[in-house]
Amino acid sequence: MTQVFKKYLKGDKVIWSVVLILSIISLLAVYSSTGTLAYKYQHGNTEYYFLKHFIILLLGLGIMYVIHNIKYTYFSRISQVGIWLAVPLLILAYLVGSNINSAYRWIPIPIINLTFQPSDFAKLALIMFLARQLARRAGSATFKEDFMQLGLPIAIICGLILPANFSTAALLFVTSLVIMFIGRVSVKNIGIMMGIAVVGFGLFVGTVLLLPQNVQEKFRVSTWIARVERFAGAGDEDDNYQATHSKIAIATGGLFGKGPGNSAERNFLPHPYSDYIYSIIIEEYGLAGGAFILFLYLIILFRGVRIATKSDKPFAALLAVGCCFSLIFQGMINMAVAVGVFPVTGQPLPLLSMGGTSLWFTSIALGIMLSVSRTTTQEEDAKPKAEKVKKPSKAENTEYVIA
Repeated sequence: MTQVFKKYLKGDKVIWSVVLILSIISLLAVYSSTGTLAYKYQHGNTEYYFLKHFIILLLGLGIMYVIHNIKYTYFSRISQVGIWLAVPLLILAYLVGSNINSAYRWIPIPIINLTFQPSDFAKLALIMFLARQLARRAGSATFKEDFMQLGLPIAIICGLILPANFSTAALLFVTSLVIMFIGRVSVKNIGIMMGIAVVGFGLFVGTVLLLPQNVQEKFRVSTWIARVERFAGAGDEDDNYQATHSKIAIATGGLFGKGPGNSAERNFLPHPYSDYIYSIIIEEYGLAGGAFILFLYLIILFRGVRIATKSDKPFAALLAVGCCFSLIFQGMINMAVAVGVFPVTGQPLPLLSMGGTSLWFTSIALGIMLSVSRTTTQEEDAKPKAEKVKKPSKAENTEYVIA
């Protein structure tokens, strides 16, 4: 295994190891949690979803391998096309998208029988674009420059995602703020853009609530309000069905769980293989298993930040941080929903939840992080020893140039 790592898998070896561990856990958890689904749709063929998820995971690892062999600087050019392509794809989702769980988020992909979420593509495109824009800056900028170069793309992408997927739009907006802060955008300018976003969101919700009921359902504002009310305990017990059974799964799991395949709540939770897979993991593997999963995500966070700090190129650092924080935020939100400290969002658990294209875009994000790590390591190894020990000047530290 060590020889394989050295020969084929470049970049951060710890991230590769964590990804492989999470993939194995994902196969076990998905196989255990899809029993009811198999009996309902596949005549009891419990291997169907296991094999499907195995193939998707295998393709995801292949995508990650291909992406990590691409030099990260190419993603700067790709972002210029990607940001423009994301807009029509998001609009297309409203026009021809599939209505799943009352949300028009998915565009069906013929032949392979999978659905594609344009928001996953738009999320990566925006992160890469922001990293590019910030890396090309030289010094401070006025609010107008910051808004036109950064705020406007964020507003357009998040605004188009918002009606169909509020949680994704919110997570992407927070990730964008983190990227701008690390990219040395003025705190004042960031604060003003946050204020504009809050006011804009309030106007959007207020306007939709004045429209007819069928239009409100299309924009899902009533769904957001209902979820917040259920989380606050204002709804009936029947309304808190998912949260209640998720808590039962966690409470009955104990310290070491019931054992693999022995979950009872998988038969009651609506989406035990995606939204609530963390609850099933805790029920079967206990609090120890849940803590181990959290520990693995924290390792990815630590290694992602380490990759960013080791790079002396701003674009590489911002790209790694953006991809890392996006995945970790999503994972933390999913776990927070499962344990009942956050309203229901519908966010999958990266690398663990059953899925198709969402898992592949997660693989792309991890591949980009590994690409930065691989390229940075190669550049470091290529430097003469005297240059390695030489401390960069203050001017070199503050210069923003794409390699």
